[in-house]
Amino acid sequence: MRLRNITGSKEYIAESPYVVHDIAAHKNGWAEIYGNSNPVYIEIGMGKGQFIITLARNNPDINYVGIEKYSSVLLRAIQKQEELNLPNLKFIRMDAEEICDVFGEGEVDRIYLNFSDPWPKDRHAKRRLESRQFLERYDAILKPDGIIEFKTDNRMLFDFAVDEVKESPKWHMDECTYDLHKDERLMVGNVMTEYEEKFSAIGNPICKYIISR
Repeated sequence: MRLRNITGSKEYIAESPYVVHDIAAHKNGWAEIYGNSNPVYIEIGMGKGQFIITLARNNPDINYVGIEKYSSVLLRAIQKQEELNLPNLKFIRMDAEEICDVFGEGEVDRIYLNFSDPWPKDRHAKRRLESRQFLERYDAILKPDGIIEFKTDNRMLFDFAVDEVKESPKWHMDECTYDLHKDERLMVGNVMTEYEEKFSAIGNPICKYIISR
């Protein structure tokens, strides 16, 4: 379970230069934030940041934005970034429902969704980051050739996500596997999250899709 209450975490985040604070003011302005026109990749629900930090270290010509709702886990990512000081990585503390207030039309090149909250109750389906409601939001901010990559060990969530793609006429499935770690082709260049390491180590199959329009 995620840590959600560390005393002083919100204050620490508010003072961090690695966090973009006045997020609405930077809509359509991410090139200015980074000082270049490199592609922008975002991870929604990044947790402690292992995945996006690894990507930022390995790909200095791509700008990364890590988005996390919970202060206590974002704090961990900030602490790692303080050691590395990667110039192509920024963080935002926000609810994903606000994504269209932060990024302009076609401003994002790729979206990563990793081990998202499954929101298991049916009445909460629209809150799932892979729901058709969120696909509409992603459609608004992604470039025409942009893609979404989603990984989870939760089979029920993955089945839901696949069905949502099928019900969304704009999107099509480029890749889909129900056991990523046994797929040699899709494992090339795979970067694991903390949860992926944990769940794959105990034998849980990792599901993944890649979709585009």
